[in-house]
Amino acid sequence: MTPTLQTERVLLRPLQLEDAEQVQLLFPQWEIVQYLNARVPWPYPPDGVQSFYRDVLLPAVQRGDEWAWTLRLKTTPDKIIGALSLTRGENDNRGFWLAPEWHNRSLMTEAVIAANDFWFDVLGFTHLRVPKAVANTASRRISEKTGMHVIATEDRDFVCGRLPSEIWEITADEWRTHRARFTSADRESWQANKRRLS
Repeated sequence: MTPTLQTERVLLRPLQLEDAEQVQLLFPQWEIVQYLNARVPWPYPPDGVQSFYRDVLLPAVQRGDEWAWTLRLKTTPDKIIGALSLTRGENDNRGFWLAPEWHNRSLMTEAVIAANDFWFDVLGFTHLRVPKAVANTASRRISEKTGMHVIATEDRDFVCGRLPSEIWEITADEWRTHRARFTSADRESWQANKRRLS
C-alpha cells in the first residue's frame, strides 16, 4: 500500500486513475519528457496518461512492485504539479517529473527526501539507484544534494535520443548519515522558497 507522504510544503498523494485527466494536460511538454526513458512515446498520445496508469503503473502498484504519488503544494492540494514513483529493481528505483513553472524552488528535493525516507525506513531496502542523462543537470543536482554518488556510466535511450548517462546510488547507511546532516542553511533555503510561493 502506498501511503500519503508530506514535507513542509509538498503533499505526496498516492496516485489514482482519476488523476490521469489532470496529468494529461500537464505532462506532454518537451521540457518534462526529454530525459525520460525512451519507452515514453513522443509525440505523446491524447490518452497516454490514462493508458499508462491503467495498464502499467497501477497494476505494478497493486503487485507491490511500485509506489507512486502525485505531487501537490499543501496550499493547493487539488492541483497536481508533478509525480514521483519508486520501483523495485536493480538499477532504476526512482523517477520523477515536475511541471516547469515549479522548478528551482527545491520542491522536488523535499519530495525526494520524503520518498527516500519511505524507501529505506519503511520498505527496508538497502540501496537506491537511479539512472540519469548526464545532460539532465537539474535532476543530477537533486541527487548531489541528497547524498547520492555515481557508480557507473553507460549510454541509454531517452525520449530525446541516445545519450551518455550515469547510475547514481545511495545506501541505507549513507542516506541516514546524510539525512542527519541536513543543515539549517537547507531549511533556511526552503523557508525562502516558501516565501516565494506565498
